[in-house]
Amino acid sequence: MSTVVITASIIMAVIVVAAALFTGRGRASGGHGLKRRFGPEYARVVARHEGNTKEAERELDERVQRHGSLREQPLPPGAREQYVVLWARIQDRFVDSPWEATAAADVVMARLAKERGFPGGEEFEEQLAALSVHHAGQVHGYRRVHMAVRGRAGTEEMREAVVEARDLFDELLTQRPDNSSPRRPQSSEDRSHMPRAPGRRHTKG
Repeated sequence: MSTVVITASIIMAVIVVAAALFTGRGRASGGHGLKRRFGPEYARVVARHEGNTKEAERELDERVQRHGSLREQPLPPGAREQYVVLWARIQDRFVDSPWEATAAADVVMARLAKERGFPGGEEFEEQLAALSVHHAGQVHGYRRVHMAVRGRAGTEEMREAVVEARDLFDELLTQRPDNSSPRRPQSSEDRSHMPRAPGRRHTKG
């Protein structure tokens, strides 16, 4: 009987060690996959966790589990054109009222994301987490806009935030059949109509 118990204990020990090794390999593979999926967002989360990659990867993995199956909803007919007009007004308004324009951009982004099927803007962190799973390369601009409004940032900082947020805005306006092929972010020429901070002069030619 004691021999059976010893043999069973050895087998269990081997199973535990094998499981640990397998889990370790899974973590390493998962970490690499998370880096590839989240890109710069991965580095931001690691920095927020003070370099603790284990905690950062746990957070990112939880985001994928919660929002990975989300499917973006198509916009109602005519909605895309309405959003384009709203964003043009934001850009025009920025010259005279930078903070108000940035706050409007924050509201429009939240509404557009909700209309595409993401959590509502009243749950900003959850909405941002869901967006980061599907639009990791563009989500930071929206975050910058939101933080600029809450922190009363300087005019140039707000302008840069609105310019960067345009990438996610355009992504959400793009009606794709799935989320597998994110559109290329806009070049600086595509967004050249965004006004500079008041008081700055530019050399013509």
